[in-house]
Amino acid sequence: MRYLAITIILALAAACSTVTAPGAAAPVAAAEAGDDAAAILAVIEAQSEAWNQGDIDAFMTGYWNSEDLRFASGGTVERGWQATLARYRRAYPDRAAMGELEFSGLEVSQVSPTAAIVHGAWRLKRANDAPSGLFTLVFRDFGEGWVIVSDTTTSAN
Repeated sequence: MRYLAITIILALAAACSTVTAPGAAAPVAAAEAGDDAAAILAVIEAQSEAWNQGDIDAFMTGYWNSEDLRFASGGTVERGWQATLARYRRAYPDRAAMGELEFSGLEVSQVSPTAAIVHGAWRLKRANDAPSGLFTLVFRDFGEGWVIVSDTTTSAN
């Protein structure tokens, strides 16, 4: 019951302060999008740039370096920064497997001064395929900048 109440509160708060990134499909009104949304989008942009340079370690700086980090994808859940890094290295062992990453449809919903949810789509361009999907990221600011504390990524393929 407590989980349901928290979920409802977060959803209501998200509805009050959503900003859509430039170029995203449908802009939504924002009530104080400002600096926090820009900082969150900068983290995502830095991750994209790191990925496209083949630098998984730099990509991982967008994640909370904690054993409490949660990463869910492909029907499994990894817990912890090191476990998430190891998963990325297993799934993307070389530049060809990493491909070129694109994010789109980014929507930032700030649910408190120190928490936000980002919805979006991802796509990899590789030599022989182009996997894609959706993601939901939970960001927190612990006083040292915004980081991803939970990542749920799905595949459309």
